[in-house]
Amino acid sequence: MATNSGSSNPKTGPVSGNPPPISNETKAAIQDAAKASAIGSHVPGESGGSNVTVANASDSGKKVKSEKELERERKKAEKQAKFDQKKAKATSTASTTAAISKSKEKKAKAEKKAEEDALPPYKEDTPVGEKKIIKSFEDPQYKAYNPTAVESAWYSWWEKEGFFKPEFTADGKVKPEGSFVIVEPPPNVTGNLHMGHALGNALQDVMIRWNRMQGKTTLWLPGCDHAGISTQSVVENMLWRREQKTRHDLGRTEFVKTVWDWKNEYHTNINAVLRRMGGSFDWTREAFTMDDNFAAAVTETFVTLHDQGIIYRANRLVNWCTKLNTALSNLEVFNKELTGRTLLDVPGYAKKVEFGIIVHFKYKLEGSDETIEVATTRIETMLGDTGIAVHPDDERYKHLVGKNAVHPFIEGRLMPIVADDYVEKDFGTGAVKITPAHDPNDFALGQRHKLEFINILTDDGNMNENAGPYVGQKRFDVRYTIQDDLKKAGLYVDKKDNPMTVPLCLKSNDVIEPIMKPQWWMSMKDMAADALKVVTSGEIKILPESAEKSYIRWMSNVNDWCLSRQLWWGHQAPMYFAQIYGEEHDEADGKLWFAGRTQEEAEIKARKALPGKNFTLKRDEDVLDTWFSSGLWPFATMGWPNKTHDLEHLFPTSVLETGWDILFFWIARMVMFSLKLTGKVPFTEVYCHSLVRDSEGRKMSKSLGNVIDPRDVIEGIALQDLHNKLLLGNMNPTEVEKATKFQRSSFPDGIPQCGTDALRFALVSYTTGGGDIAFDVRVIFGYRKFCNKIYQATKYMLGRLPADYVPPKEAKPTGNESLAERWILHKLTIAARDINQALGDREFMRSTSIVYQYWYSHLCDVYIENSKAILQDGTPEEQKSALDTLYTAIEGALTMIHPYMPFLTEELWQRLPRRLEDKTPSIVLARYPTYQTAMDDPASEAAYELVLSISKGIRSLMAEYSLKDEGKVFILPTDATSHTTATAQYQSIKSLSGKGVSSITILPTSTERPSGCVVFSVSSAAAVFLHVKGRVDIDAEISKATKKLEKAKQGIEKQKKILGDEGYKSKVSEELQGVEERKLKDLEVEAKAFEETIGQFEGLRLE
Repeated sequence: MATNSGSSNPKTGPVSGNPPPISNETKAAIQDAAKASAIGSHVPGESGGSNVTVANASDSGKKVKSEKELERERKKAEKQAKFDQKKAKATSTASTTAAISKSKEKKAKAEKKAEEDALPPYKEDTPVGEKKIIKSFEDPQYKAYNPTAVESAWYSWWEKEGFFKPEFTADGKVKPEGSFVIVEPPPNVTGNLHMGHALGNALQDVMIRWNRMQGKTTLWLPGCDHAGISTQSVVENMLWRREQKTRHDLGRTEFVKTVWDWKNEYHTNINAVLRRMGGSFDWTREAFTMDDNFAAAVTETFVTLHDQGIIYRANRLVNWCTKLNTALSNLEVFNKELTGRTLLDVPGYAKKVEFGIIVHFKYKLEGSDETIEVATTRIETMLGDTGIAVHPDDERYKHLVGKNAVHPFIEGRLMPIVADDYVEKDFGTGAVKITPAHDPNDFALGQRHKLEFINILTDDGNMNENAGPYVGQKRFDVRYTIQDDLKKAGLYVDKKDNPMTVPLCLKSNDVIEPIMKPQWWMSMKDMAADALKVVTSGEIKILPESAEKSYIRWMSNVNDWCLSRQLWWGHQAPMYFAQIYGEEHDEADGKLWFAGRTQEEAEIKARKALPGKNFTLKRDEDVLDTWFSSGLWPFATMGWPNKTHDLEHLFPTSVLETGWDILFFWIARMVMFSLKLTGKVPFTEVYCHSLVRDSEGRKMSKSLGNVIDPRDVIEGIALQDLHNKLLLGNMNPTEVEKATKFQRSSFPDGIPQCGTDALRFALVSYTTGGGDIAFDVRVIFGYRKFCNKIYQATKYMLGRLPADYVPPKEAKPTGNESLAERWILHKLTIAARDINQALGDREFMRSTSIVYQYWYSHLCDVYIENSKAILQDGTPEEQKSALDTLYTAIEGALTMIHPYMPFLTEELWQRLPRRLEDKTPSIVLARYPTYQTAMDDPASEAAYELVLSISKGIRSLMAEYSLKDEGKVFILPTDATSHTTATAQYQSIKSLSGKGVSSITILPTSTERPSGCVVFSVSSAAAVFLHVKGRVDIDAEISKATKKLEKAKQGIEKQKKILGDEGYKSKVSEELQGVEERKLKDLEVEAKAFEETIGQFEGLRLE
């Protein structure tokens, strides 16, 4: 039983009415498709030589292609996909341009009509979690594609039915088809999801849904990261803004409780967006990096690695952020390059601070009037100087080695002058001031020469008691006052521009200070070597290749990892310090620290190590770097350190899809931890997607106002509402002003409603595995129009199905199909073959191009249009066959595009009548199309491509010569096969050629070209002639034909040059050489046709 509303759904709304005729948009698209066609050689106003392609799409029995040929194909696919995007964008832009060009009166009428046609707010009648009640296409909300209506209700049903849970066999094993598992890169729990998240999730869901539809045991595991620094910073800012309180006012326990409350609010919001995006997550397995299992995993990891000596205590220089009051890893520091003097904004300072200069000054020598000149880019650090180094071979300073310089501002401080090969005697003055406690290079010098390590800074960035008269002053205020004091003391020499790098905190933009702190460190050398080996051996594959090279480069030069963070939000280090009664408590001494899964375990270890000592244990207040817990993500989410069913059967995972910018932050650490703790790789493949930038190519940034909320693209948003959202965050007024300006220029009319499916498809279509993505909402809106194309095509088919229609039991040819049917089935199976290959190769852009071309260029623009004549005028048998084929073509198209467009495809698939014995409850679980040998019919493809090319040629000639009616057409095949095809497909050619054609005559192959005609050279197989005598300007046509002849000749010369190159013949496959030879033959036929046309016009002129 078939209706236009979903006969397989027990809850359906009323059904009535016939579907409307195919839209003008579709008809217009046929004309556009003529230009985009790969077949034919004469497009109005264009050269005929560049468009001739007749290729055998069958791949069975093909020789293996070379790497260069595959790369050429990949680039061609990318080019095609970019063209599709451009077409989608142009479709969107065209309507805007047309609207601007209308008169005010027309605009007013259009606005009035839009008001009248505006839909009321959509109301969903389906109870949450129940299968959607399908409404008739006559319902105003469903007459045309309406994302709000289409996307409603499905997700809660999918989730309730458990479609996203992994399916195991009866004995709990992975299904015979295999498994496919992705753990979602956990977003920061207090962050708002942006287009970067949307891109990653779209790609992951495409892979997950594709594998699920192949029958595999499939899991996409969701979760969030506690994001220690980011979350604490956000909550502290909120606390101050709302209550003028700091975390210290609340105390640790109350502050952490506040963060949990904040986390729960944002966590719910994040999950709502992920559901809105259609992500097929198994929410029953959701993880959080601070949940109980993760806490146990973190503790187990830390204690194990400490017991093995891999984690150790050391008093070293760390990257200190005075704004956040915590240490940072090198990866959390951005090194800003300066070419010279630059004023930078620094948190906590009203005025900008000077950087990119070097100050020269002198130190006096003890007991002498002699001085020694040094230079520094951080003059305030001279308060921590404890020595001066010179090169041992520098004759200028040999007599000074062993003597002391006197600090001018710190009473009693003498600074030894030492000789060291580290110093470059020809650089600067040849003398280097040494500040061991505030500079990484000086740290090593200080250790070698046993100099004093003096810290001059408080954790807040003020001068401490070691800074003498400057105690209590802010570090960058001292930068200026100390120069004045050096001038007063007669020790100031000069200040010059100096290229340099300034280390900045990625979170706060504060200038990083190297400060000595006793911290927990992790030895990385051996673990990094193991993690490097699994990539170089191919056990883990990283795509694209550039990301793999970066990984190898970084892992070959890795430094030890500082784990400690001076925060309250995070995993507190499971380390306990033994405070021994009557002894000094040196917390830098690693021997007095004991690891424990519990305090009792730590106490047992302490008593064994400190026999006879009386002590109390104090837990380390520091927490661990967020990436420490994130590094356990792939296996801790599966239950590790416990032995669970998931860990046994679903680990290692399959693919880790993420941005290349966290390759070292996260990916490398997951590989190291997994190998060390489980003995297995965490995943076998890493795919690094591109970064999403704005339409101007800039990185997304809150301060620029170019961070786009996916929901704003899905649902649409007015410009003023975009402005209002800027006021909800932590941006300062200057940033708000800048962001508002960007929004006004980029989205003058706000963001139009695009829908989830269009957004997902657009993001996947952007993904080449290469450069970054320039986000443009017009491209996405263009894909909404593509969604409407799919919607209307399916709606058309459903309207054509009889009420009692039952599709064939299997989707395979019967042998009675027409040529057009055999052609579309061939296109379906080739698209299925190619898209499966593309997805397997992670060629995401190519995959979208394949399914887009099948839906748009083959199914909608050709087969549906051609099937109308059969469905109206064919015999009952022909009509039944055409409907069966149309059903198979659309069913296959819906399942093929489902991973990209889950909501639209479910809405339409549920309306299809089911095949016999098909009990599949949802398209989510339907089988993905695969290559079917029975449908692969290259002969029919070639024959029908000839039909299409001929009809295209007729339309092109009619358009070029502006003939609206009474078009007299002649078709001249050049061989028997073409003649047979054209004769048999006469009716198809006529229906595809347009209403302006009054007659079509198929000439015998030996016939002379008809007089009074212009020609369209279809290929070497046929030519089309249009009678124009008495209807055109002959001189103008001779001029046009002459130009086209010249272009054709140029094309012939180019092809001959290519084919005559000996190197070409040795490097290129015979198949590709055959393609180029056919191009040459077609061009020669085309040139001959143009010569004949010119000759004929010359003859017409003389008549």
